[in-house]
Amino acid sequence: MASHASTGSPIIDVRQVSKVFALDGRTMTAVDNISLQVPTGQFATVVGPSGCGKSTLLMMIAGLVKPSSGEVRVGNEVITMPRPDKIGLVFQDATLLPWKTALGNILFPLELGAVDREWRSGRARGLLELVGLKNFADHYPHELSGGMRQRVGIARGLARDPTILLMDEPFSALDEQNRTKLGHELLNIWEKTQKTVLFITHSLIEALYLSDVVYVMGAAPGRILETVTVDLPRPRSVDVIGSAEFGRLRNHIWHLIAGSES
Repeated sequence: MASHASTGSPIIDVRQVSKVFALDGRTMTAVDNISLQVPTGQFATVVGPSGCGKSTLLMMIAGLVKPSSGEVRVGNEVITMPRPDKIGLVFQDATLLPWKTALGNILFPLELGAVDREWRSGRARGLLELVGLKNFADHYPHELSGGMRQRVGIARGLARDPTILLMDEPFSALDEQNRTKLGHELLNIWEKTQKTVLFITHSLIEALYLSDVVYVMGAAPGRILETVTVDLPRPRSVDVIGSAEFGRLRNHIWHLIAGSES
């Protein structure tokens, strides 16, 4: 299996989006005229140097930041505000509520809507099982490892069954071993849920291991330098990282980014 990507209309459609911030009487262009389309079910990743606008782009897709020009569509809807029913978010930090258990943190977004209590409980416990934490339902965040907290964050992002999942460097604080392990677990979750994922990372290895396509951004102002198709077979194991094609793609993306900074 090469990809979940459909050949139909894109579920994420970013159309000539720019973002300009006003800072101390001057302006700074964070994102410059970006267009990209992500088909339903695809795992797409955005990479680029620090400060190139990756997270700003993600926040505009999430409806948390308003574009200065252009528009973002999810399905047929122009996104102008957060839509947790359609767009799930997983942040760099799990941002769990410390006074709630793992189960309670996943229940929290469901409690904000008019959803039957029994259904909420079943949904949250099912997501805990999906992320491998069914035996940790009553543990508080301080009782969980960093990787476990991020798994709870992923489950919470999926709680309202969104169409797409946006992930902003969710594994960056983890060591290499746990980062690789969680990346593999994320692929298993993606396979089971069939969600569309847009993932932000600085790691080229992580991007290529996870993705169907990698959008390579250049140094600020942020723009898309190239869209790189990752034509590696699925399901993937860590062994693919040592393949010649993996190395070729990594080196190609590295030179694209390095060239934008020179």
